[in-house]
Amino acid sequence: MDRDFPRNSLEKKGFRLVFNDDFDQVSLDLSKWLPFYLPQWSSRENAKANYRIENSELKLMISANQQPWCPELDGNIKVSNLQTGVYSGSLGSKFGQHRFSEHCIVKEEQTPERLFTPQYGYFEIRVKGLATPENVCAFWMIGFEDQPERSAEICPFELKGWNVKEDTCTLGYGIRAFSDPSIQDEFFEREFKYDPTNYHIYGFDWSKDGVSFFLDHQLIHQSKQSPSYPMQMMLNIYEIPRENSDETTVKQYPYEFSIDYIRAYERIK
Repeated sequence: MDRDFPRNSLEKKGFRLVFNDDFDQVSLDLSKWLPFYLPQWSSRENAKANYRIENSELKLMISANQQPWCPELDGNIKVSNLQTGVYSGSLGSKFGQHRFSEHCIVKEEQTPERLFTPQYGYFEIRVKGLATPENVCAFWMIGFEDQPERSAEICPFELKGWNVKEDTCTLGYGIRAFSDPSIQDEFFEREFKYDPTNYHIYGFDWSKDGVSFFLDHQLIHQSKQSPSYPMQMMLNIYEIPRENSDETTVKQYPYEFSIDYIRAYERIK
């Protein structure tokens, strides 16, 4: 029977801790996190995160009365997101992080903020996801994108609730290129025998030589590709309405994505 995978100690041989959030504070540490989702394409007010901190856990939430973050471009999708940086071009321009649609233009210009934008290191997160069919939970890195081609993504954890079965789940992980011509898409959805609604550890080791992906310390993929610029962390839960869903099913709000800790280390030279 699958159980919670235990926490790691803070020490990691060969590495130095450079970022750690154990969510021990009563409120979110705003020196580490911006509680908005890509606000340049919508607004900070429309894209603000819904969350709480309880018993040293962060709960990213989707509530019943929460509104879609960017209905003109992303339909009825709701999201609660934390990110460690933000960048956009000027109002009305096409420049900004994670331009998910060709119709994106800057609706609210953002002052660039780099709270934590590392290049290379080891990153890990201990979380428990959801098996609800309209929810996606994810932890990923994106290029700061102060130059449009610096836009690749490293994703160790993308869990679609509809892919969780009785004793297995299909986990998404890998690298996406977006507008980076030096990167090729190398993203996988692979079935693993474990229960992601318990606590598990997802990690990746990013160096100039490539990216290695881990699930509960087990290597699951090794890539020879490596984005060669600073990236920021993204942490979120989505509600994505699905076609042909059972309209008679009563939704059990709030949906909660539970995060125990997030850590980042730099390699000791």
